[in-house]
Amino acid sequence: MAKYTIIIEKGEGNYSAYCPDLHGVVSAGVTEEETAELMKEAIELHLEGLNEDRIPIPKPTISARYVEVVV
Repeated sequence: MAKYTIIIEKGEGNYSAYCPDLHGVVSAGVTEEETAELMKEAIELHLEGLNEDRIPIPKPTISARYVEVVV
């Protein structure tokens, strides 16, 4: 089991996501929740492919954090 950070961005009419640790793994959906679920599926599929091709699975290295600033 591994936890990969995903970044979800709100666009005009949809959301999109990517995983900084897994280049090229992306998804898009109508809602943030749908986008996160599709991203989970995309990551699982990508990791399965790496396993099948006997390519080492990258370890998660990215983390995310919120900071408060005065505006």
